[in-house]
Amino acid sequence: MSLAIRRVQAGEAGLVLSFIRELAEYEKLSHEVEATEADIADALFGEKPQLYCAIAEWNGEPVGFAVWFANFSTFSGRHGIYLEDLYVRPSHRGRGLGKALLVYLARECIENGWSRLQWAVLDWNSPSIAFYKSLGAVMMDDWTLCRVTGPALTRLAGNTP
Repeated sequence: MSLAIRRVQAGEAGLVLSFIRELAEYEKLSHEVEATEADIADALFGEKPQLYCAIAEWNGEPVGFAVWFANFSTFSGRHGIYLEDLYVRPSHRGRGLGKALLVYLARECIENGWSRLQWAVLDWNSPSIAFYKSLGAVMMDDWTLCRVTGPALTRLAGNTP
């Protein structure tokens, strides 16, 4: 049995979107997926791509992915990686693919001189939380994730400073 991690290739936006949809279903958030294959292709391969993706393959079959972008810590004065999505199909869990994807991203950070790898996890997802802790991740319970979307975003944008 063989495991390989590779960068996504042009023409694989449909594969990435299928992983996004599978992840959304697992997280009970399918209703929030608005992205199209064209959106994903543009984000990954457009004129100025700022989104990156690695594909995990088991015996040549794509079975998982990680999607990330560079962020910046003003405190460290350096970039880092924000992991937007990490997903391995249930049939292939327990084989080290999730860990291999995180190792891949940690190496990206180290090779680029970046200071951190971070992500969010749903508070009910205890298997993932335990997995992340086993790799040395620290749960940042003193921070609360904030988001403005939809009509609230439109209203905020219309406010005058």
